[in-house]
Amino acid sequence: MTYAPTSLGWSTDRPHAAAPSLLTLAAAIVMLLIFSAGWQLPLFGEKADESASGLLRVAFLPAYGLAFLLIMGGPWNMIRVSVRQPFLIILMGVVAASIYWSIQPDVSIRRGFAVGCTTLSGLALASRFRWAELARLYGIVFCLLIVASYAVSLAMPSIGVMTELFPGAWRGLWMEKNSLGGLMAFGACLLGAAALLNPDRAKVFVVFVGLAVGLVLLSQSKTALASLLLGMTALGFVWVVQRGPAFGAAATWAGVTGALLLVMFVLLASDMLFAILGKDATLTGRTEIWTAAMRQIEQRPWQGYGYAAVWGDKSGWGPLAWIVNDAKFVPQHAHNSWLEQWIGIGLFGLIAWGLFYLQTMSLALVAVYRERGAMLAFPFLVVFTLVSLTESIAVVYNDFRWVLFVSLAAKLAFSDRAHDEV
Repeated sequence: MTYAPTSLGWSTDRPHAAAPSLLTLAAAIVMLLIFSAGWQLPLFGEKADESASGLLRVAFLPAYGLAFLLIMGGPWNMIRVSVRQPFLIILMGVVAASIYWSIQPDVSIRRGFAVGCTTLSGLALASRFRWAELARLYGIVFCLLIVASYAVSLAMPSIGVMTELFPGAWRGLWMEKNSLGGLMAFGACLLGAAALLNPDRAKVFVVFVGLAVGLVLLSQSKTALASLLLGMTALGFVWVVQRGPAFGAAATWAGVTGALLLVMFVLLASDMLFAILGKDATLTGRTEIWTAAMRQIEQRPWQGYGYAAVWGDKSGWGPLAWIVNDAKFVPQHAHNSWLEQWIGIGLFGLIAWGLFYLQTMSLALVAVYRERGAMLAFPFLVVFTLVSLTESIAVVYNDFRWVLFVSLAAKLAFSDRAHDEV
């Protein structure tokens, strides 16, 4: 059976199912735009604080509602996607259980519900879209964010350009420059994959790849630039591998050699690496946070202190107070996705996250040699892995990157062929 193209040019020959409707596409786009949080700075200003503002928390409810609408449109596929993620189910179970030993049970309940809905949003995307459709969805969302970032930075520099900490650095729609740079590094990789997976719209997506790179440079974030280079290298690696067996073998050897050389460079020339990234040996104070966090983890290694309960604790005697005392400043999170799980949901939560991550990366590596969707998933996961070492971006409520990670992880286990099975 052949389906006629929609106005967005989505459909090709599909023996089992038509392309998502425009209503489905629109719901997914709006949902992702809400999770991007690109509306917070323009609407609420620099003082916006989701942890303290009930209005900001309520603003994410429409995203949850849209996710449930996507699920209602294909409940059977949602079940089939979910059962392929046993470690994610266990991870969410540990998050829920941590309420019972949390130092702030009300906070863990509220944020546990939010991360559950955020996770379901990612699963919903994997259940409703095939690889090319998912790539185009991400491409459209990032195109909108890129246009808005340029518009606000050029038309309203008082909002889009930083004036105090890093004068002249662009931050676009977000609170600070690293957020803009980091998201655009992800965006450039996803847009590049969208161009490869959707040849009919490749020229448009390639233009926006260039615009995303421009925003990374304008943000002046060296970490984002390193992420961009690594992600685009990963995209090129997948493209070469999938050109044929000979290319695949050559690219694999080159990739393994390059990875080993990179590890040796990090281990043997760390001072030079810090200089390139514009960091000191403490990674801008991160090592102090890690050391202080580990001291608190040693007090409750098995259960942790409750999901997302540590960093908003104002009691003055909890783990945050000791971390501040040791680190000499007030951190907003652990600045490491692995330590974040350990201090929040304990060793069992850390293991569950680790197994979910390993399952995802294993499927991504296999997909590089078997599935065109690897062009979308593998570069994103490579960048996510790098960023997760210095930022807390895993199992985060109302977080754009967590939605994308879950959707790609679930899609790797739920192929297009499985999607179309009746």
